[in-house]
Amino acid sequence: MTAEIIIIGTGFFGTTVAQQLAEAGRKVAVIEKRSHIGGNSYSEIDTETGIEIHKYGSHIFHTSNEMTWEYINRFTEFNDYRHTVWTTYQSRPYSMPINLNTINTFYNTNLAPHEIPAFIAKEIAKEKIHSPRNLEEKAITLIGRPLYEAFIKGYTIKQWEKDPTELSPDIITRLPVRHNYNNRYFNDKHEGIPLNGYGKLFERMLDHQNIEVRLNTDYFDIKNALGDIPTVYTGPIDRFFNFKYGHLDWRTIDFDRRVHFIPDYQGCSVMNYADDSIPYTRIHEFKHYHPERPQTDSTVLFKEFSRIAKQSDEPYYPVNTQRNTNLLEQYSEEPPHQKNVFFGGRLGEYRYLDMDTTIERALEISKQMINEHA
Repeated sequence: MTAEIIIIGTGFFGTTVAQQLAEAGRKVAVIEKRSHIGGNSYSEIDTETGIEIHKYGSHIFHTSNEMTWEYINRFTEFNDYRHTVWTTYQSRPYSMPINLNTINTFYNTNLAPHEIPAFIAKEIAKEKIHSPRNLEEKAITLIGRPLYEAFIKGYTIKQWEKDPTELSPDIITRLPVRHNYNNRYFNDKHEGIPLNGYGKLFERMLDHQNIEVRLNTDYFDIKNALGDIPTVYTGPIDRFFNFKYGHLDWRTIDFDRRVHFIPDYQGCSVMNYADDSIPYTRIHEFKHYHPERPQTDSTVLFKEFSRIAKQSDEPYYPVNTQRNTNLLEQYSEEPPHQKNVFFGGRLGEYRYLDMDTTIERALEISKQMINEHA
């Protein structure tokens, strides 16, 4: 291997660093244990329906960071998709985040925008909670008990497999309540889906003469042979140190793929299911992400099930508990076992990061590495 720098993982963090270093004249080897590039943001064409699917669940690119937006547009155009989410509670659909339509429909009333603050404040005051001790109490101090029990409680139980009274109030620091009928899920200036899909986006980012990509390769199978080559590691940080202090907890996701030979199954990209009696958290219907493409007479869905990750599972979400915070501090203070190791991305930092934030951080570390290894 003639590489000057090794990148472990081809998600947005690893791919951005690889692209920047290659553009700066460095020879880069990218190691990916999966059979494809792109990490959890990868998309591909479903062979049965011809519909572009997000292999690991819905990914909508959104940002207000002009530098990040300018950078990613070097490799793709975006369509005009604007994300909206609906949630089903007791067999009835509601708009999410909670807005004027959600409140009026749920309470069977017809409040005006200026009446919402006082209405919500009255619901909150009924519980007399002044110092929230857990997620449930925190949510109630933000939206009141009825809205909490309808739209937050059951979904939270499925998402974390814990009663909300056992979870930290820090997990739900805010719940947006809109006083109008705006049902856009994100408020960022820029938003969309890559016109040709995420798979093609990653291909273009890694299409450089200074980049070598190795798929189906586990870094830990070849780690000893790499020596002290500067490395960017985007895998789980506890795995890098061979779980010296213990395993960090992760949530993972299982998907149940279904094809229906009808033009439209649910009328939106994502439908949440708030009742804890329904085992899945949401259903993704991917054709809605590309309204600019020719429509088909069939549709493909993913039902999403959340559970605790085993060691052999793909980790998705870090678990914000004091135990994990303490473990992360220990791993973060551990000197790397080899020189010049940089940790990044959701797994490497054990942080929930949106795609735009991941790219922003990758651009920063790329600049640092280029300067240090000039």
